[in-house]
Amino acid sequence: MPLTKQEWLSLEKKVYELRKLTLDTVHWAGSGHIGGGMSVLDMLTIIYHKYANIKLEDPEWADRDRVIVSKGHAGIAYAPVLVDLGWNDKEQLKTFNHTNSKMGIHLDSNKVEGVDFSTGSLGHGLSMAAGSGLAARVQGKNFKTFCILGDGECHEGSNWEAAMSIAHYNISSVISFVDRNGCMIDGKTEDIMKLEPFVDKWKAFGFEVKDIDGNNFKELAEAIDYAYDHPEKPVMIVANTKKAEGIGFMEGDYVWHYGAVDENNFNKCHKALDEHYKKRVARAEKEGA
Repeated sequence: MPLTKQEWLSLEKKVYELRKLTLDTVHWAGSGHIGGGMSVLDMLTIIYHKYANIKLEDPEWADRDRVIVSKGHAGIAYAPVLVDLGWNDKEQLKTFNHTNSKMGIHLDSNKVEGVDFSTGSLGHGLSMAAGSGLAARVQGKNFKTFCILGDGECHEGSNWEAAMSIAHYNISSVISFVDRNGCMIDGKTEDIMKLEPFVDKWKAFGFEVKDIDGNNFKELAEAIDYAYDHPEKPVMIVANTKKAEGIGFMEGDYVWHYGAVDENNFNKCHKALDEHYKKRVARAEKEGA
């Protein structure tokens, strides 16, 4: 499903709105995982607004595609996506991570409509994706499972056990991503525990790997299209992103893995997102077909 210019521009508008809503949610919450939330939003937007086979009127439709946000701390961005789809009340975002809120810092599938799997305990998402893919096969279903990992959680050994299983059983209905923003709570991933040569690792574990700009809808669409068109091997999309994509003074800085946004920074962030949107629209206008 090649990305048309009209689709690209529509996705840019949507992700701009979602980044704004994510920023508002951080502000309402008092703090949040703003860095990884902003970096992952392009993936979430293109999955839900171009690829995922879902029914807006029935978020629990049995044959829907599944989405696993393994980096569960990105819930502060994932929740706005699910609210925007109409599955949850926007007012709930104003209580995000407050006492007794339905929307905790890690989204609970029993409380938040549209969350297929509760995550937040890092290193388990890819294993659940393997199970979801095998379940589809056993049940004779055609649904896909999209799984988004953080690069920091790729230090967890359980991910590599899951990778072996997915490759061994050729669970190509699972389309996997790593939000490769290069940062984690303690610093740069390569300073804490080296992941490189990262692409080669996934290849060695039996995946077809697409190494792309994860903040570029055209490249994301091409990689996902490849996964759809080549089911002979599972695909891992290494999505190179910027931590806090769209907010210049935060971008690429691990300090903003989690943080509070005061009134001054809140206004600066909104202005930065406005400028970021203009640049992204200009790119789509220039490069879109």
